[in-house]
Amino acid sequence: MVPLVAAGAVAVLVGACTPAPANQLPPLAIYGNQQTFEIAPVLLAAEDYYRGPVVIRMGSVANLVGEPPVPGFGEEGEADLATNAETQALRYSVKHPDLRIIMTVTEGLYRIVARRSAGIESVADLKGHRIATIEQTSAGYFLRKMLEREGLQFSDIDDVTIVPLAGMTEALRKGDVDAVVIWEPESENAAQVLGDDLIEFSGEGVYRELFNLNSTAGKLADPVKRAEIVRFIRAIIDASAALRRDPAKAQQLTIAAGGFDPDDVRESWEHHGWIAAVPDDLLDVLVEQEQWLAAQAGRPARDRAALAALIDTSAYEEALALEASQ
Repeated sequence: MVPLVAAGAVAVLVGACTPAPANQLPPLAIYGNQQTFEIAPVLLAAEDYYRGPVVIRMGSVANLVGEPPVPGFGEEGEADLATNAETQALRYSVKHPDLRIIMTVTEGLYRIVARRSAGIESVADLKGHRIATIEQTSAGYFLRKMLEREGLQFSDIDDVTIVPLAGMTEALRKGDVDAVVIWEPESENAAQVLGDDLIEFSGEGVYRELFNLNSTAGKLADPVKRAEIVRFIRAIIDASAALRRDPAKAQQLTIAAGGFDPDDVRESWEHHGWIAAVPDDLLDVLVEQEQWLAAQAGRPARDRAALAALIDTSAYEEALALEASQ
């Protein structure tokens, strides 16, 4: 995909900093997985609300901290901002404790999509079945929590990793798996394949993905870069409000960025919360999920104070004080 570039007025600096001409500022570099719907507010912010040069590329928090791109999901390059589920911020911050979670852009409202004719009438019935998911991701964490509510462990199911993700729906159609647990649009695609044989289990009240905007302590400490970041956060806030009123433009950008089928986007849209905020339970989510990640990696879990240091909402608070982008 050609990177999205939004050129406009001079980037506005906050505080007592001296503004630099826009033509002397490199584009604000944002990396995120454009094959997810959660990134929609970021795309809309860059297109219509951020007054400055910005480029959006395929990537993740790996681009913030100098780690290699995730194969199939990332490009080379250094990010100023990056989107990812909280799972990956926790994972990468072990080695790179200067990583910072700034805000939550979108909540991913996960679900289990399963085949009723396979004898699945409840989450407990997933025991012994082949389930397409990716254990190391937020989707895998969601499935684990759903199983634990029924007294089951992840080892009680036969998890199947399929990449590219479109292969999950095909595996379900062929009967190679009996359930799919992944983000949209593959959950919606899987549901459509099953038709009347579909049974779904919502994660409401159990877990929702926190698709966050991330940066680093170093980027936030740079006064010029911080000013750009604050202005882009303001743009996300305003873009999110706009797409809640009318999602059409954000859906168009999402379709173009990810090469999605328009019907898939519209039908999956409701499985997201476009909050552009800092959830009250953000730290609680990190503390609980850290236990899972630490056990996976065979390392000690970080305590609450260490995880609290990964959250820096000061730029978000500055953005709230700014006037709307338009």
